[in-house]
Amino acid sequence: MHGHQLYFEDIKTGAALTPLVKRPTTIQLFRFSAVTWNAHRIHFDKPYAATEGYPDVLVQAHLHGSFLYQAVADWAGPRARVLRFRWQNRGIAIPGDVLTCSGTVAKADNGAVECELEERNQQGDLCASGWARVELPRRS
Repeated sequence: MHGHQLYFEDIKTGAALTPLVKRPTTIQLFRFSAVTWNAHRIHFDKPYAATEGYPDVLVQAHLHGSFLYQAVADWAGPRARVLRFRWQNRGIAIPGDVLTCSGTVAKADNGAVECELEERNQQGDLCASGWARVELPRRS
């Protein structure tokens, strides 16, 4: 969706963000651990993750946040600016899960919008919730 740009004048409270679907793989988790210096074995060592009671290696907390951030940034467009962003992890995800990031515009004022965000797996379980304030360009 690169190139698509939203403008502040076109946004209405309650508008839905374009959903972003991610399907993490074991390779993606290994690489994300490497680039973030995350040495916790539950993210790349399945037998070790099993000793902690998990069904497989786990999607990293910050990867959940990255997916939510990408969803809001892609939706807003290349000229938008994410001013504030936060998220909280609510459930686990494993390789092969289908994670859908979505959200709605909760407020629009002074050229910026506030968005409520969520990431759910294929069963509809909440994996992460979030919030972002995004400055959008004006048409004028």
